Amino acid sequence: MKMVIGRDDLATAAQEAARAAGAPLKRLDVRPVHNASKGFVNERSVDICEFAIVTMLQAAAYGKPVALLPVTTLGRYQHQTLVTCSDLTVEDIEGASVGVRSWSQTTGVWVRGFLTEQYGVDLHKLHWSAYEEGHVDGYQDPSWVRRAPVGRRLPDDFLDGRLDYGIMGNELPSDERIRTAIKDAGKVAEAWSVRKGFAPVNHVVGVGLAAASEHSAAICAIYDALAETTAASRAKGPVDFTPAGFAALRGPVTQAAAYALEQDVLPRPVEFDELVAQTCAALGVPPSRLGG
Repeated sequence: MKMVIGRDDLATAAQEAARAAGAPLKRLDVRPVHNASKGFVNERSVDICEFAIVTMLQAAAYGKPVALLPVTTLGRYQHQTLVTCSDLTVEDIEGASVGVRSWSQTTGVWVRGFLTEQYGVDLHKLHWSAYEEGHVDGYQDPSWVRRAPVGRRLPDDFLDGRLDYGIMGNELPSDERIRTAIKDAGKVAEAWSVRKGFAPVNHVVGVGLAAASEHSAAICAIYDALAETTAASRAKGPVDFTPAGFAALRGPVTQAAAYALEQDVLPRPVEFDELVAQTCAALGVPPSRLGG
């Protein structure tokens, strides 16, 4: 089998578990890791892949042959990713221009959800620019989202003043003019997560349905190893940033699915139990085997 996972400790744990189960696992080096998602979802280029939670939800909605292996590889607070180079705040955002790497980018989905839920923002009253297409074949951005001209980059347009706001996580440039648009973003984010009972999840692990059926015992062993490794490295705090198991992921996945549907990222509702059933059917195990 072939695998793409960003964290070295998780990749090593998965490979050792697979080897012990008699199903060798080759790690492919793809950086940034989200570049592997398109091939995994649409072309079955790898068997196990770290991918964004919204990509996972879109894959389910569009009937792609991949399933959720319920382990979080990346979770974080997200409110701080709404940034500006001016004196604007989140209260000024309606009528302004906002850039996001991709409309289906998970960070963008979370932030737009906060805007509607916490600040009463009408997303249709903003001037949106997206710079890349999504990872799942069949998906198209909503008509009210503008695609930036070919060759333009979000960080450049943001720093050059062509955008009032940007939603940027790992792609955030280093510039002393940049500041968060939400005052006390860290405290706001922590309060939101404590109230919800979970942190925003960015990346989870996916498995191809064919690999799940053929190598069920090895995939379950890989799940155990990944869950144990994330638990061992878990940072102390009010919420868990790397939850593992169906029960632990129900909250963040359900919330992300609701936000994505509201934002025209999903063509239909995706229920969490649908994801559980698909994974368990492919592996031939009950939900309890994977923390259900």
